[in-house]
Amino acid sequence: MSFLEALFEALSAGGTEALTYVAAHALTGQNLYLHNTLTKELEPFRPLGKKVLMYNCGPTVYDFATIGNLRSYIFADTLRRTLDIFGYEVKQVINITDFGHLTSDADEGEDKMTKGLRREGLELTMQNMHTLAGRYMEAFLRDIEAIGVNTKTITFPRASDYIPQQIALIERLEKKGFAYQTESGVYFDTAQFPEYGKLGSINLSGQQAGMRVEASGKKNPQDFVLWKPDAKLGWESPWGMGFPGWHTECVAMIFALLGEHIDIHTGGIDHIPVHHNNEIAQAEAAAGGQFVQYWMHNEFITIDQNRVGKSQGNAIVLQEVKDKGLDPRALRYWYLTGHYRTPMNFTWEALEGAATALKRLQQAYTSLPKGEIDHKFLESFFEAIGNDLDTPKALALIWENIKVLNQTTLAEADKVLGLGLADRKVKPSDIPVEIKKLAEERESARMAKDFARSDELRKKIEEAGYEVKDTDSGPKLSKK
Repeated sequence: MSFLEALFEALSAGGTEALTYVAAHALTGQNLYLHNTLTKELEPFRPLGKKVLMYNCGPTVYDFATIGNLRSYIFADTLRRTLDIFGYEVKQVINITDFGHLTSDADEGEDKMTKGLRREGLELTMQNMHTLAGRYMEAFLRDIEAIGVNTKTITFPRASDYIPQQIALIERLEKKGFAYQTESGVYFDTAQFPEYGKLGSINLSGQQAGMRVEASGKKNPQDFVLWKPDAKLGWESPWGMGFPGWHTECVAMIFALLGEHIDIHTGGIDHIPVHHNNEIAQAEAAAGGQFVQYWMHNEFITIDQNRVGKSQGNAIVLQEVKDKGLDPRALRYWYLTGHYRTPMNFTWEALEGAATALKRLQQAYTSLPKGEIDHKFLESFFEAIGNDLDTPKALALIWENIKVLNQTTLAEADKVLGLGLADRKVKPSDIPVEIKKLAEERESARMAKDFARSDELRKKIEEAGYEVKDTDSGPKLSKK
């Protein structure tokens, strides 16, 4: 018996013996391969323990998420769904950056939260920052729920709730000789961490070109801020009033919520050169050993080959998709047509094409009989998914086999795709024409008192996954 057959049999029977067998099979990782940015290789997945610990870099909640931002969360959600279906128990965390750090990735530039407050005509205060963050955090959660992310299975910590942990981490680094203080802040001394830049094999000499050290008093151009002083805003600390660095936030929350060594860390490719290398430096300097086993990164969404983003002036948000009358899940479908490590160029025509394809798939699903699980198809489907989340191939397999699939099999595949096929309420307009014709023929037979023919047609309707009820206002068709 194959792994997938055992999995489906166990899920159907609910027996603990079968489930133990499935778990033992799944935890070998032999069926799941992931691309590791750290090694630049496709690797079999081997979790550190019984529970997979996964952290996904979350948003700075100063504005609505763009369609470029949302790709990261569909990628993370597809990964989470894959881990679930392969039998792993997952603890997932997506952080919420809800206060300003007065720095960019490179410890310079305008703070996003400050920019958000100015845009909305609010005074720069900690209370206003907290209120603004709360508003856009709620909007972010609504957006990802609309595109199929189950937020109930994820922890969303706000960075402002973990200030003591961030201060403690900086003190720990200071004590171990990895931090130093200047007039402009407390910095991590990358010279004390020889492996700095190992993620993505960053060329430090190239990275240092054009970087300034004089104004900050940094020892090395790539040293990064751990604590930024501010006389008016922030929190009290051993180094005075101020803010922790952005890179410190993530490490402190991971340590607090998941532990000092985790299985998976995801984010956009823009995080590789600075943010994630800075996380590695802090975490491994503080705790020793390997911080993350599998680093995974998604590529950009572009428009006219330019990256989507607010700073680029081409930001598109989910509300604009809704305003055009398109199902938000169409955006998810469009993301899934490209591999997460492949850049995708957005056009409204491409999204409309995805919406059409999704509607066809929804209609096909409603017309299919329930049936038994097609193990052979699902083995091919999950082989594609298990090969570094090859969603384009998985979708192609569905369309190649759509005429012979059934609802039960397609619903299992959709547990990874997240298109909500089984959850969708069927509207009268979604009922296939052929089913409506059967219902009309049955009504004609019933009115002619040809009850044998009427019963035969009812049976055909039910075999197709629908039911017909006779009411005072006429027959009513619905999904079973």
